Amino acid sequence: MELEYSADHEAFRRMLRAFLENNRARAPRMRTFASGVVDPALLGWQKLLIEHGYAARGVPREYGGAGADPDPLIATIIAEEFAQARLSRGVSGQGLDMLVPTLLEHGSEEQKRRYVPPTVRGEMLWCQGYSEPGAGSDLASLRTRGRVEGDTLVMDGQKIWTSTAQFAQMMFALVRTEADAPKHAGISYVLVPMDTPGITVRPLKTMTGEAEFNEVFFDAVRVPLENLVGKRGEGWKIANTTLRHERNMLGSASTSVKLFESARSTMRENRVDGRPALENPVLRGRLMALQAKTLAMKCHAMRLLTCQLRGEAAGVAGLVTKLNGCQLNFDLAGLAIDALGEAGILYRGGAQSSEATRWQFHYMFQLGLIIGGGTAQIQKNIIAERGLGMPREPRPAVPDPDAR
Repeated sequence: MELEYSADHEAFRRMLRAFLENNRARAPRMRTFASGVVDPALLGWQKLLIEHGYAARGVPREYGGAGADPDPLIATIIAEEFAQARLSRGVSGQGLDMLVPTLLEHGSEEQKRRYVPPTVRGEMLWCQGYSEPGAGSDLASLRTRGRVEGDTLVMDGQKIWTSTAQFAQMMFALVRTEADAPKHAGISYVLVPMDTPGITVRPLKTMTGEAEFNEVFFDAVRVPLENLVGKRGEGWKIANTTLRHERNMLGSASTSVKLFESARSTMRENRVDGRPALENPVLRGRLMALQAKTLAMKCHAMRLLTCQLRGEAAGVAGLVTKLNGCQLNFDLAGLAIDALGEAGILYRGGAQSSEATRWQFHYMFQLGLIIGGGTAQIQKNIIAERGLGMPREPRPAVPDPDAR
């Protein structure tokens, strides 16, 4: 593997570093907790990043992006430098990171022009209507129905674990529109305005104390057929495009690198038994083990980058990213909490709780991500069966009612 960057790429890195240093004061504070309040500083920062080609870089200019040619190495440099500077990369989340690339690949021209620009600017917030009470990891079992009446799709059903639904203006959802089609067919991908009559959102508080998730009910919700992405009944293929971007986002190596550096700083700055936590042999040993895993994740990301540059399918290598990344991030947060000593158990309250609150939140949030976006157990089955070609997990036998 060639690990050296070209002269042009190194020149880009120097230019980016200068930009970050000169504009550090303009960057918004990186907030921990989700909020429905649009931060003007974040929107201004996003606009500045797009103008300089550091955000929405691959999104065409006619849709509000920077319009630069795709270059995975440039994208990697941007991720590395923002993580090193510990500055916000601007707008992120389900809309920009998951829906926008899906629409650019599968959406109509009208859908791209209507939805991509405000999403890229951070003015339109999206939520994802995939999971249901009986269809989480087995997503194709979804039961939310959509029947066609004239030029309208009428939706009935329920979604759950819907992040940011209480704040979002729009949802991208999966709906079963062809009742008699096979399990993975008959599913359509639809864009749903959240202010449509018949939608009820009920926030669900998690162990972080925040209502990060919601359950959403659809009662005769009427959506124009023009809001279907692609053709009716072909939403599973489109949904998997979104899922691919989601798993890459949740298991990002740059996130792990940033958390590792932050955990190491916490261990340098906090004392255990009168000495910096970094000098504690047990804690230092755990840090070194996690450093090795972080470097492995970074090298694995380079491997995936090589596949991308060559136009090759990542295969099983692409399936392990989320599984390893989310577990690593969880373990890093746990180490930081232990390095804080007694203060590490504090959560919102007390003179020393600010640092502890941040790590406690990361710890609980990352535990949720081990489950969300496809549980670790399901991910292992996918890796074994689809990636390694191993036999499918045995299914429980169905009892014979006539057997004695």
